[in-house]
Amino acid sequence: MSFRRRQESITIMYKTVHQYYVYIFTNKKNGTLYIGMTNDLERRVFEHKKKLVDGFTKRYDLDNLVYFETYQYVNDAILREKRLKNGNVNGK
Repeated sequence: MSFRRRQESITIMYKTVHQYYVYIFTNKKNGTLYIGMTNDLERRVFEHKKKLVDGFTKRYDLDNLVYFETYQYVNDAILREKRLKNGNVNGK
């Protein structure tokens, strides 16, 4: 009787680290503010500055990033964005 050694493939699971950003744009000092959330802040800043997306930021010429926060979990970022939009700036 011959025995074959069965090769087992070992799958290594890599945990993907995600980052989410809550950010604030403005058009000038004491001007209009825009609060948003994204998973790619660099791309989003580029889109705002080049006016690539129609909407609020294009209409009000919002292209200055003045603040951002980083989150590991999307739900935390969404919650923070909602709290900022509702005026609860200290809430987390």
